[in-house]
Amino acid sequence: MQVLVRDNNVEQALRVLKKKMQREGLFREMKARSAYEKPSEKKTREKAEAVRRTRKLARKKLQREGLLPAPKKKVFAARG
Repeated sequence: MQVLVRDNNVEQALRVLKKKMQREGLFREMKARSAYEKPSEKKTREKAEAVRRTRKLARKKLQREGLLPAPKKKVFAARG
């Protein structure tokens, strides 16, 4: 993973790096590897993740077909 530092702006480069790491799931993986996970706990976690994924896909499909209302868009206040 590579991040370019422009105009000696290290803070902005760090923000970009953290965002990329978050998107890749690196923080979640580091947290998971920090302690041992019993095989039974791993199995239940993976099943729960699979259920969450299938429900999300089904919800997206229903929204595309118009059977469920689309989620409301978040409106952010203008900066400056």
